[in-house]
Amino acid sequence: MVNFVGAGPGAVDLITVRGKRLIENADVIIYAGSLVNPELLYFAKEQAEIYNSAEMTLEEIIEIIISSEKENKNVVRLHTGDPSLYGAVKEQMDMLDEYNIKYDVCPGVSSLFGAAAALKAEYTLPDVSQSVIITRMEGRTPVPVKEDISLLAEHNATMAVFLSSSMLEELSKRLIKGGYREDTPAAIVYKATWNDEKIIMTTVVNLAKSGNENKIKKTALIIVGDFLKGTYKRSELYNPLFTHEFRKGADN
Repeated sequence: MVNFVGAGPGAVDLITVRGKRLIENADVIIYAGSLVNPELLYFAKEQAEIYNSAEMTLEEIIEIIISSEKENKNVVRLHTGDPSLYGAVKEQMDMLDEYNIKYDVCPGVSSLFGAAAALKAEYTLPDVSQSVIITRMEGRTPVPVKEDISLLAEHNATMAVFLSSSMLEELSKRLIKGGYREDTPAAIVYKATWNDEKIIMTTVVNLAKSGNENKIKKTALIIVGDFLKGTYKRSELYNPLFTHEFRKGADN
């Protein structure tokens, strides 16, 4: 059996209980060495075979899985955060389908939520933003034309920009071009939940300056939106006057 496991945002104790159990029972672990906290490998049994996928191609990864399956070994493919976001898991699953190899997916805590926890913030505030746009700048991996950040910025919703901390100057220009004010609050969250986590509060126009001053070039999530101001309208959920399925309001 092959299990794709989300390793969480960084802190070892933020892996799921299921994910930890799968690592403990694995005979073979293929982990994303450039991003996954290596301390998670301490959960592996002593005789487990461990491979760093940062040094491997897709074909080499699949070759190890195929040979492990032939020997009836349990394989864990350990991805950073949650496998469904920028994890290149679909191409692995498709190849496993070709070889009729069964697999399952164990979700993980994304750095998107690790960053929110670090900021002590809520992405979706009443009268501020009820949507979160998850995206990235195009680099060597292209982005569909309709998903250019300047177009997405027109919504002025909460935005989380992955894999783009080396392109902050261009990111800033596109955010402003799309409609964010220059003084829109922004945060650069470096290695959310890791021991060396760093949070830089800034504005959209000063993203590049703040990144350069703090020598941030990778492993950071860029968060943008007025939710960072902390001003909002109280929700109706716990309003004593509001009636819903589980509680009758005081005005009824």
